[in-house]
Amino acid sequence: MDEVTRGARALVLCPDIRSLRYDLDAPERLAEAQGLALAIGVVIGHSEILPIRQMQPNTLFGSGQVQNIAAWCEQYECELVIVDGALSPIQQRNLEEKLKRKVIDRTGLILEIFGERAATAEGRLQVELAHLDYQQSRLVRSWTHLERQRGGFGFLGGPGETQIEADRRMIRQRMSRLRRELEQVRKTRTLHRERRGRAPWPVIALVGYTNAGKSTLFNLLTGAEVMAEDLLFATLDPTMRAISLPGVEKAILSDTVGFISDLPTQLVAAFRATLEEVTGADIICHVRDMANPANAAQKKQVMEVLADLDVVDPDTGESEIPILEVWNKVDLLGSEERAELQELASAQGAAVISALSGAGIDALNAKIAEMLTKKATEVTVTIPVSDGRRMAWLHAHGDVIEDADAGEGERGPLRRLTVRLNPKELGQYTTIAD
Repeated sequence: MDEVTRGARALVLCPDIRSLRYDLDAPERLAEAQGLALAIGVVIGHSEILPIRQMQPNTLFGSGQVQNIAAWCEQYECELVIVDGALSPIQQRNLEEKLKRKVIDRTGLILEIFGERAATAEGRLQVELAHLDYQQSRLVRSWTHLERQRGGFGFLGGPGETQIEADRRMIRQRMSRLRRELEQVRKTRTLHRERRGRAPWPVIALVGYTNAGKSTLFNLLTGAEVMAEDLLFATLDPTMRAISLPGVEKAILSDTVGFISDLPTQLVAAFRATLEEVTGADIICHVRDMANPANAAQKKQVMEVLADLDVVDPDTGESEIPILEVWNKVDLLGSEERAELQELASAQGAAVISALSGAGIDALNAKIAEMLTKKATEVTVTIPVSDGRRMAWLHAHGDVIEDADAGEGERGPLRRLTVRLNPKELGQYTTIAD
């Protein structure tokens, strides 16, 4: 958002188009749009829900509504207009000309937040690719710093090439380079995931709607200091830390980007590599903000994204990867609501917690550990006492049920161990034994 700085006053508009179906009600969508605006540090001067019977191809809003928007901009001294919906390039340009203000739509707003939050090299590559994809369909007004190629670079960028053509060509070239770099990142990430798959440690992925409390829970479980604020999209880059659980010596906990309704298509594609971490998990913890009235609609959005990633069957809602619902922010509910929620959670197998106060965390850890060990297999092995490495490994990674004398072997005294191992641990032990 090169023309608007932090602290700018913004008018936030939520178009309520009669012909469209929304997962969230208009007031909830307006509240979410305000949250997105606050996440990029603007000051909300005023906000309105605008019913639209028929979309106008040139401005989206009717002429009377455009006049009202202009009046609000003057009245509340707003220099930025944020439209919580998709604007075509023509609509955006016409609104800017009529309002004499910078106008951005929902996609542009989310892209700005992602651009500001991305911390790793991969995150920045993904955001830049998404931003370029968005910009190339526009009139590329923010790309005037890309100087026109003048003179003899062969047949590319000759003197007759217009600025807009030069800019678009440069954007396409940059996008090609970014895609190649991202493909390399994706290959590296796949190798890392395969390496983790060969390791004995299970992976637990935290997913959920943005601002559901994933990072707060991540920090509580790991003792890490990942950015955890009451902001939409506080976390963009996947973060991993080792944790220990009851009966599970070590597991890897992964914090992921928050999901949101109407995520720009450019970002769904660009962030697929990041979200692919979820597909390699042993357990998915779906963190939900149960204090939010729209939590059911938010769950629907998360499940749709998981279905896009082929984690969840879109027809049955079933998943090959076990999904544990973690009902968060119960500290914001009254005692009666908490009691009802606890009863419902018991029936549905969910965990009720407050990541902020730590309530319910021990029970959550026990539930995750139980799910991880559920597929465990009992194996009986006979090992020479002299093979201290295998003995120590089994005691450290498995649940040793029996450790008994097994007589004498070629290499001296033997021990017979009956051990409960999960599939990953069993595969790792097989490698060690070989």
